[in-house]
Amino acid sequence: MTVNFEKTATNEGILHFTIEHDKALKAMKQAYKRIQKDVALPGFRKGKVTYKMFTQMYGEASLYEDALNLLLPVEYPKAVEEADVDVVAQPQIDIEDIQKGKDWKIAAKVATKPAVKLGEYKDLEVSKQDREVTDEEVDQRLAAAQSRLSELVLKEEPAEKGDTVVIDYEGFKDGEAFEGGQADNYSLELGSDSFIPGFEDQLIGAKEGDEVEVKLSFPEDYPAEDLAGQPVVFQVKVHEVKEKEVPELDDEFAKDVDDEVETLDELKAKYRKELEENKEAQATEAVEEEALRKAVENAEIEDLPEAMVHEEVHRQMEHYLNEMQRQGISPELFYQITGTSEEDLHKRFEEDADVRVKTNLILEQIVADENLEANDEDVENEIKSLADTYNMEEDKVREVVTKDMLQNDIALKKAMDMITKSAKEV
Repeated sequence: MTVNFEKTATNEGILHFTIEHDKALKAMKQAYKRIQKDVALPGFRKGKVTYKMFTQMYGEASLYEDALNLLLPVEYPKAVEEADVDVVAQPQIDIEDIQKGKDWKIAAKVATKPAVKLGEYKDLEVSKQDREVTDEEVDQRLAAAQSRLSELVLKEEPAEKGDTVVIDYEGFKDGEAFEGGQADNYSLELGSDSFIPGFEDQLIGAKEGDEVEVKLSFPEDYPAEDLAGQPVVFQVKVHEVKEKEVPELDDEFAKDVDDEVETLDELKAKYRKELEENKEAQATEAVEEEALRKAVENAEIEDLPEAMVHEEVHRQMEHYLNEMQRQGISPELFYQITGTSEEDLHKRFEEDADVRVKTNLILEQIVADENLEANDEDVENEIKSLADTYNMEEDKVREVVTKDMLQNDIALKKAMDMITKSAKEV
């Protein structure tokens, strides 16, 4: 193999390499074996046509593409290693010269890893995060639980804001009923703002059996053009008025909400702890995000290759769709359910893709500069963590991820910890 790297831009180049003729010939024969059973020529039974007969009839060139597909996964990495270039992303392969009986000449347009000059990444100052849980937040959590356990009960008194009325209604414009303006036995919570502005307000004070004439105008930006901005009248019949019966905040309520507590004080304490844990997690995430962002901003990266960004987008898409697949949702079903396309998903992951790539490059540089490594204990702990996360046997994890992959991921995590755990909130 002869190899030559031609630099064409700051982080781009063309890797020229050869594949020896005997290897190419062996690959062509291997490629032919894969299709031989389906090959037929006049006078020969299907599957009995020899390699020599086939190439005499169709030429060796008919096997070049299949042979290359067999050769490149082996020969291209060898060329990269021999050229001693740090290649990133998938190459664009071009055939420079293929002639019968001669070595094949291949060109691979490649992107190379950009140089990274680290700035400050330790002891970075980040925004102070709020971790305090107030009594008001606990009360709001209790109020939400009260609302979930509330019941609607009939009342004879006039409807008030917050009550629910069961109504028949029909809308008229210029004395004519309009499409979509009629319903029977509709439950409407007054004050929910789920109807046209002004509708619910005019039912406050109504009682069971009342007939109410509601006069209003549709909003100017209403989707139906024939009704937008137009005055209408709704004839409304009130069948029932219901009020929300809210349970008392006492020990019985606490036990109804959560069977792990016995008293209201225990429920409050549990809610407070959960809120504190949530705030702590949110604060930690915010600190990490800001610290990483500042570390990226402080670094210098020369001409980030577009190929790296493109590959990152596709890596994220593949990971996301694989997660959907784990939940029994195929890519086709996902696009159907969400009303999106592969192009939409691509655009979604394009956002901040360059930042993700830069972050990874910086972490890799920190790993190199700080000589960060993963020992055997780190690897075993990571395997256990992955097994727990994906509900797999540890041996199964070892089958799908190599030790090198795990060591690389762990080293990157150590670099990230170096940035985030040293960050100071100010």
